[in-house]
Amino acid sequence: MLIGVLALQGAFREHEKMLAACGEDVETRQIRLPEQLEGIDGLVIPGGESTTMGKLMIRYDLLDPIRELGRRGMPIFGTCAGLIMLSRDINGSDQPRLGLMDMLVERNAFGRQVDSFEAGLPVECLGPEPFRAVFIRAPYIMKVGPGVEILARYEEKIVFARQGRFLAVAFHPELTGDQRVHRYFLEKCI
Repeated sequence: MLIGVLALQGAFREHEKMLAACGEDVETRQIRLPEQLEGIDGLVIPGGESTTMGKLMIRYDLLDPIRELGRRGMPIFGTCAGLIMLSRDINGSDQPRLGLMDMLVERNAFGRQVDSFEAGLPVECLGPEPFRAVFIRAPYIMKVGPGVEILARYEEKIVFARQGRFLAVAFHPELTGDQRVHRYFLEKCI
């Protein structure tokens, strides 16, 4: 299985390491140009700065090709800024985004960098043990459409959601040793 990791900025290397740890049958490819999307089975959009990420996706002609792959059924997993990029609506912003998930998000919803924190999240689809979620300048999902399944909340704020083969988390699972979120995504790529 070949998983693309958008490598324009952000924590893409950490995602590559986590995916590699998921098994020998998982390979990764850094995505910086449209032709590198050819042949991948899924795509990870890492955390970073969503406004910059959107501008870079336009500059390198990736926004429309990724959007089209998503519309054709390609599994896409967005973490933190990746969640923002997947959303249809961003509160108070018209920044570039893929708009593939029917949700309204709030950027930097938990505060600034100094307000970063970790929390144990109960996530039923990952099993009984809480997932240690790392929140860094994290967004949250304010509202979802009827096709979006809420998978986890933190203090009543939606922080983990799925719509078909799209997965979005407000936290950084790549910064933990816990492979469960990445494995859950890989199941969508088969």
